[in-house]
Parts: sequence; structure tokens; C-alpha cells
Amino acid sequence: MSFDPNAAARGDSGIYGLPHAESEAAVVLVPVPFAATVSYGGGTENGPAAILAASRQVDLFDLQFGRTYEAGIHLQAAAPAIARDHAMARAAAEAVIERGGAAIGDPAVQAVDAAGARVNAAVQAATAAILQAGRIPGIVGGDHSVPFGAIAAAAARYPGLGILHFDAHADLRVAYEGFRWSHASIMDNVLREIAGVQRLVQVGIRDFCEQELDSIRGSDGRIVTHFDLEWQRRRFQGATFDSLCREAVDALPRDVWISFDIDGFDPALCPHTGTPVPGGLQFAEAVHLIMTLARSGRRLVGFDLVEVAPGSDDEWDANVGARLLYKLCGAAVYTR
Repeated sequence: MSFDPNAAARGDSGIYGLPHAESEAAVVLVPVPFAATVSYGGGTENGPAAILAASRQVDLFDLQFGRTYEAGIHLQAAAPAIARDHAMARAAAEAVIERGGAAIGDPAVQAVDAAGARVNAAVQAATAAILQAGRIPGIVGGDHSVPFGAIAAAAARYPGLGILHFDAHADLRVAYEGFRWSHASIMDNVLREIAGVQRLVQVGIRDFCEQELDSIRGSDGRIVTHFDLEWQRRRFQGATFDSLCREAVDALPRDVWISFDIDGFDPALCPHTGTPVPGGLQFAEAVHLIMTLARSGRRLVGFDLVEVAPGSDDEWDANVGARLLYKLCGAAVYTR
């Protein structure tokens, strides 16, 4: 059957109702249903499947990016080993989290860290293969620990990589609650372990500890953090949102990875995510910043979308996540 982008999606179709095989797609999405160290709410391991289901209700023509679907978008099948690692590691992590953190040498932490390392290796290998094929990788989590391997692969291919990080949290905690690969430590791990990352630019940040603030201030400019409170203050005093977006983008190098934690949004857009925080970006604001990046002449080499947790009684979070994911695909194709 010929594909009609204006028709309803078939129930057995790919993401967004598209028919593309991986060999036909400019954008290849890697689902990573792993969320072992989530420390408040849960359910982000179900994010990839929920986004897939919700994606079939997204209209394919986009007013900003046009016919993104024509470039091809393919969602890989989730690796069974990652789901098994999630189940094992989550069970081990829960008791540690309930105690408020781990004691030194805790065997449960060792098991969780080992599972996280296996996920990192699998995601890095999958991302490297996508990049080698000349395609654009997108990681669909899962919690915010899961894109580490993908960022490592992208930085190896594009040394001097910049990261545009949307989040409520700075994610610069050192081995939070004792876990080496904690969701709250992703950016600390990236900056410590991946020398090819030149700069981290953060937006939406409104929940962080003093140690994280010290890390930002002591980074010698490698971390540029735009606190939500400061952006709102400047807007109240007359700054345009567009000028704030251009300021954030101007700090980025040519090649950029977007890491988008859904809780960077106002919680009304992601009420079931694990650690919602009042404040944050509206959907149109986030998309405007993404479009500012796309129009700046920079290249979006890949992205991740994490912490989408579907509710038990509605699919609102997945609906928002699927629409944001399509915008990320559109921006990446646009910059090529």
C-alpha cells in the first residue's frame, strides 16, 4: 500500500505511523527502557512504548520544519537485555533509595552500577553504528542516566561537542545516593568521563544542591547554566524570550547534542514524570529555543528525550513527549 501522510496511522505501523525501515531513515531512534535509579516517582521505563503509541496521533506536517517524515524516522526494537537489566537493577536499587542512600561497598549498589555500565555500552554501540551509517541518532528513555553512551559516541565522532540540556535539575550530583550511573549524575559523568564534550549549556534549571552550584561556578566556563529564576526575572524586567534563546545558543559550538529531560517543562505538561518541579518552560518556548538553534547554522548531531512517564489513567505525558520528539527529529533533519 502507498503511504498517505494525511491518513490515519495503521495500528501496526512504525513510529508516527511511518513505514520506514532503518535503511530508509535519516533519523534512527533507540528505545532504552531503563530507569533503575529513579529516586522519587517511577515509570519512565515505560516511556518508549507509550511514546510509540501516542505518536500515531501526531500530524506529520509541521509548520516549522515542514515534511520531516519524508526524510524517514525509524524506531528500533527495544533490546530485551536492557529490560532485564532494568528489572534486576530496579529491584536492587529500591531498598537503597528507601534508606536514603548506600553504605560503602553495598553489594546492591555494585549490581546497579554494573547494570548501568552494560546499558551504557549497549547504547554507545548502537549510537556509534547509527552515526557510522550517516544517520542521526535519537535516544528515547528511560531515565536520564541512559544517554551517557550515546553522548560518548557522538563526542568521539564530533570532538568539541556541545550539549544543550533542558531540565529542571542540574544533574551534576556526584554518584547520587551512591549510584555511579544515577539519573541525577548524568552531566557530572559526562563532564568527568567524556573529554570530547567542550561545553554544557543548561536551561530551565530550578532544582539543585549547593555542591552542584559549586561545580557550575568552578567549571571555568565549561558549564553555562541559565537558571529558570534568572530567565523569569529578566523577562519581568523587559528582556525578550528570543534574546534569552539567542544568548543560550551563542554559547554552543558548531556541533550540538540536545539532552531533553521532560521535567524541564512546566509540570502541567508532564505531571507523571519522576521529579516534577514548579516553573519551567512552556511547549512553545522550548520549541522556539530548538528552532533558534536550528537556524543558527549549528548542526544537531543527535538528541535524547528522557523521563517521560505515562500515567496509569491517561496518556498526556506520552502525547506531549511524542510531539516534542517529532520537533527534535525535525530540527535535526533541518540542520542537515
